[in-house]
Amino acid sequence: MAEIKKNINNLFYIFITTHLIVWTLIPSLTNNNLPLDTIEALAWGSNLDWGFNKHPPMSAFLVEIFYQIFGSQDWAYYLLSQICVIISFFVVFKLAEEFFENEAFCLLSVLLLEGIYFYNFTTPEFNVNVCLMPFWTLTALYLWKSFKDNKIIDWFLVGLFAGFGFLSKYLFIYLGLGIDIFLIYMIYKKKIDFKCLVSIISFLIVLIPHLIWLTENNYITITYGLDRTGTGDQNFLDHIIHPLIFLGKQIGILMPLFLMFLFLSDKLKSKFNFKDNKLLFLLAINFVPIALVFLTSMIMGVKIRTMWMSPFYLFFGVLLIYIFQLQINLNKLKGFTTVFLILFIFSPLAYAYVSISEKDKRTDYLGKEEANKAKEFWSSDIQVTGELSFVKGNEWIAGNLSYHLDERPKWIYNPSNIFLCNKNLECIKYK
Repeated sequence: MAEIKKNINNLFYIFITTHLIVWTLIPSLTNNNLPLDTIEALAWGSNLDWGFNKHPPMSAFLVEIFYQIFGSQDWAYYLLSQICVIISFFVVFKLAEEFFENEAFCLLSVLLLEGIYFYNFTTPEFNVNVCLMPFWTLTALYLWKSFKDNKIIDWFLVGLFAGFGFLSKYLFIYLGLGIDIFLIYMIYKKKIDFKCLVSIISFLIVLIPHLIWLTENNYITITYGLDRTGTGDQNFLDHIIHPLIFLGKQIGILMPLFLMFLFLSDKLKSKFNFKDNKLLFLLAINFVPIALVFLTSMIMGVKIRTMWMSPFYLFFGVLLIYIFQLQINLNKLKGFTTVFLILFIFSPLAYAYVSISEKDKRTDYLGKEEANKAKEFWSSDIQVTGELSFVKGNEWIAGNLSYHLDERPKWIYNPSNIFLCNKNLECIKYK
């Protein structure tokens, strides 16, 4: 038994290592420039604050750490993205170990995620959705540990990781609501005591600086998020059409995962025991957040962008296997393995093909060449002297200049023109 567990653990580590190498290498070799959201995070990171016009600060903090270590090496930010992904996979595996005695089920819970393109094809672009993934999974893992063992340190870590999740993207609130529903029910059943309040303390400690920043900046990030949904322009049909579109997209996204799962199961029959705390927990972190997003779309009549759902399915493999574990036939692994390998190989090849064949993408932008032109332009100007210290402009063009220039000028938002400035903010118009 110990030998089987060791072999499965080895397979898991081979999988996540291969995933990390492949998805770091492919975009590094095929892209000419970093994607938009990564450049945007780097622009924010050059001039760190407790929030920005679009999002809270965690994604900027992480890329700035990597910039201080690696500088303007594109591969480093693809690596950062994959580190977030494999940390998430590792945490999913660890949570699965809490739910299954059969170690093979733990491995399958993670391998099933390769059927969702959020965890492969879209991951080279480090953004707030990728940044959120590890904190989403860590919050759930330590919530279960806290519920099971009721240790103060675990409750503290729940609040800590939840705070980091909220600082990654406000969408974390949907997992938070799922967690709250689970906690309230367990408090009602007297299965959780006052120690859970420790998580609120650590959560607020992490969040207070950002909340202060929010109030000082007229809640700009919340306004941006609402604007992205199209709030305010709804008619009656939007309350029906947008939720249905959302539902249809989620079914389409999950189809490869369901296909993989069908190869594991003899039949899809299961009895739901709502007295099973493990099942209630998995429903709280899987089904409840998705249902709440659907209700948001229905009640407000707003669009839900597909990529916003990136972290929502991280524990979906655990949920499926837990519900149907009695029907899973490990003798049918050949079919599952075939589909898994097809998806695992096809996805990076498809990414490489798109990256090489299409020539009008953001990742085809000649950022380094543009930075060299800006450097020559700055050097040739006689009106403004001193070192290039700031670049004003939008996140894309000005962000690229900030990233590629050796001086690493700090980025300052300007909606229209691009300006190059010295440390006294004496500027010349570049574009």
